[in-house]
Amino acid sequence: QLRHLFGSAVPAFPPKFYLAMTKSMADERRSQLEQYLQNVTLDSNITNSDVFIGFFRKLQQDTFEIQTQRAFLDVYLADGSNLRLDIQTSDTAQRILEVTFCKMGLSRELIKYFSLFFFQDRDDGALSVVKKVAEFELPYVSLQSMKELHCKLGIRKWYMDPSLDTQLMDCRASLNLLYIQAIQEVKRNWVKPTEGQMQELELLQKNANKAKFLELIREMQFYGYVRLDPCICDYPEEGCSADIYVGNNEINCCIKLPTNQTKEVSFKINRLRSWQVTFLGATQDGEEDTLELRFEYNDSGTWQWIILYTKQVSSLS
Repeated sequence: QLRHLFGSAVPAFPPKFYLAMTKSMADERRSQLEQYLQNVTLDSNITNSDVFIGFFRKLQQDTFEIQTQRAFLDVYLADGSNLRLDIQTSDTAQRILEVTFCKMGLSRELIKYFSLFFFQDRDDGALSVVKKVAEFELPYVSLQSMKELHCKLGIRKWYMDPSLDTQLMDCRASLNLLYIQAIQEVKRNWVKPTEGQMQELELLQKNANKAKFLELIREMQFYGYVRLDPCICDYPEEGCSADIYVGNNEINCCIKLPTNQTKEVSFKINRLRSWQVTFLGATQDGEEDTLELRFEYNDSGTWQWIILYTKQVSSLS
């Protein structure tokens, strides 16, 4: 159906094996199918088509045996408050985001700056962003499938360039969304202000000067970045623990070396050639799953693979 609608814009489907497949053949075909799906979803015209959305809507509902019916869904804001939406279980993330914007009085022109995310508020006070919700995903269904993770659905800004904040400052509702997310990032230690900057932020917050607060915080390290759960990396040597911040066209790693010294390394996105996420399965004790994120990076003219490992499935989803 996609071929009929979009022609050569749709990549060729991986050929089938007509004889009994060996394990290596099955692994190869699985890899080809994953690559096919990745290539297909690069084209927003395809992912926004009724054929694509209809296929994945049916797939999600059939997999988790959830029929289309009326339901209520909570969308959380960064300050912990929530909006309760009256939805259909088959509503896509894009549809739910539109309903959320309408309820908050936000202009549809601003919808491209925001997205829905699944996140966890952990007992230790940390905030773990599990994943960005795909536009064709059914958030109600996904929440049912992730019950053991105790996830919530939240709305957050979706851009990595802090300077874009200025395009949202004239709208009171979007200004408030930026403001409460900025306060959350400060409380969760995602942003790294100096002692003097922190005092000034506290004064601006006390006076509810949201515009000045956002103007000041844009100058601070890691503002607007997404912080991943702690990882293990192989750079500059194997077994190093690292805090990972992603934003402003870089992957920033605060790496703890075996000597207990800390090394900060920035991997620029424009020097990254390819990346791959692999699910490695449970550890030997059978209690934790491991994900591997590897990316090929140009370091002073030499390409090398940088590898990150996490025991938390949420960290690199």
